[in-house]
Amino acid sequence: MEENLLISGGTLIDGTGSPPKPNDSIYIRDGKIIALGSVKEIKEERLIAEGEEFIGIDASGKTIMPGLIDSHLHCSFDDVQSNDELFFHRDPTLVALVTAQNLKKILRAGITSFVDPDSVHGIGPALRDAVNANVTEGPRIKAGYQALLTAVGGTAGRLIPDEGTIGYAQVVNSKDEVIQWTRRHIKYGADWIKIHATGSIPGRSGELMVWSREEIRAACQAAHELSVPVMAHCREAESIQICAEEGVDLILHASFMNEAGLEAIIDNGASICPTFTFLANLADFGSKVGASPGMEDIFRGEIEQTAKMVRKAYDNGVRIIAGSESGFALTPYGHWHARELEVFVEVLGLTPIEAITTATKNGAWTMLMEDQLGTLEEGKLADLLIVDGNPCEDISILNDKNRIETVISRGQRVVFDDTWPSHDEIPGWKVGNWGDEILTWDKAYGE
Repeated sequence: MEENLLISGGTLIDGTGSPPKPNDSIYIRDGKIIALGSVKEIKEERLIAEGEEFIGIDASGKTIMPGLIDSHLHCSFDDVQSNDELFFHRDPTLVALVTAQNLKKILRAGITSFVDPDSVHGIGPALRDAVNANVTEGPRIKAGYQALLTAVGGTAGRLIPDEGTIGYAQVVNSKDEVIQWTRRHIKYGADWIKIHATGSIPGRSGELMVWSREEIRAACQAAHELSVPVMAHCREAESIQICAEEGVDLILHASFMNEAGLEAIIDNGASICPTFTFLANLADFGSKVGASPGMEDIFRGEIEQTAKMVRKAYDNGVRIIAGSESGFALTPYGHWHARELEVFVEVLGLTPIEAITTATKNGAWTMLMEDQLGTLEEGKLADLLIVDGNPCEDISILNDKNRIETVISRGQRVVFDDTWPSHDEIPGWKVGNWGDEILTWDKAYGE
């Protein structure tokens, strides 16, 4: 049922990067923002028709702001703990059903839109269409289909087959296959094409560039000819430079970027989604979840080294975008979507307003809806939050779902159940471990 809303008394953050406006109001009708200003101005200008019914919401002492946009989120992974689970323990029907439940967690956390680069069994576009048709409730979605990987692989090493499809991955083995599968994914409904430009090779440290320049160029040309943008997973310096030079629109991670890579990004107009959250969670809390010793320092070092160059990119006008990579055990749904903003403030030195803009105005670009989303302006779609507190004083409150008092999605208040969405154990869904260590004779009988 459609409802007209007049939210008044709160401090307004409009998402454009402008300073907050105290005691501002916003009027919503038919899913759109009709007016902004004081209640007196809105009524005097007859923006609320005589006799028009509306629901008044008092936001005194609270913050009114755009719904957050998470531009790197894997909604079909279900807080996965290993690549083994992801590739070999995910039934297609169950993936769709469980994902529909997890969308409620994401929305409850104040994420009113997100971009999913790649999905298990390629369900992303179908899930997007289901949400748009009100089959299931969830944030607005822009989706890739599956990630394009060469046979060298991505971060799963030899779990990736030499050809074919597995989990979220489609293996491509030639420039012709790159073009073929780029076009097919667009036919299947992809809003974005994702390239896994770097990958892990057993016995080699770090990630390496696993695509040729010609293959990157072929994917970008094929996608752009059909007006679809391209993003690339890049966790190595050379990959950032080559991807930017060959037309990739969005660089994910940008780990270990050097001056040549930064120059290529600036010259070619690419954007960056650093996705520090996964690394930061492991660096800060890895010991609490049994992460391998030493991993905390490795990832903390990656953040520090990458942040210096991302800050230089920001200072040179590069669009920086917030993404949490939720969907893994270290970044479960509904818990960490806004932590990226905290990290931007801490390690990039952004102000809270600047950080918020990466998940509002800048996020609307990844949603391909810059003229409709991301800022609170007349005529734009009404996706917004009422937050208990002031994120300009403490950005971390945006990561506390208990402080997200009201979520308005598509102009309607989202009704929250008191029970956090969850499911019981699904047979075959998780990989069981017999033990955390190898049971040697010495371990069994030694001191």
